[in-house]
Amino acid sequence: QILLSEAGGGSVQAGESLRLSCVADGYTDGHWYMAWFRQAPGLEREGGAAMAPAGSIVYSKAVEGRFTVSKGTIGKSLYLQMNSLKPEDAAMYYCAAAIAHWLRPKLSASDYRFWGQGTQVTVSS
Repeated sequence: QILLSEAGGGSVQAGESLRLSCVADGYTDGHWYMAWFRQAPGLEREGGAAMAPAGSIVYSKAVEGRFTVSKGTIGKSLYLQMNSLKPEDAAMYYCAAAIAHWLRPKLSASDYRFWGQGTQVTVSS
């Protein structure tokens, strides 16, 4: 059973930046895909960025060009650098993971089995 723990959320002004982190514990060897999702109140959970084991990345149109996902060098960790934040970026951000053999990383929540508890991001205008 893999445990995912997110950190780094907070409250910022529009135009500022935040860096989220996700650390995986208890994982086994495998072809792990990891991703960042977000969910605002009353809306569905949406994918923001996903990374394949070999490093290929997919971004949603909503965050492409402003957000950057990267892997850590120690253990199984994932980061999300969020720049030029907008009020519409405010949401609970979740880290997700899956063992799979996809042709490319996926941004659909139903494709991921393991989830963290989330970290809240608030952006004021």
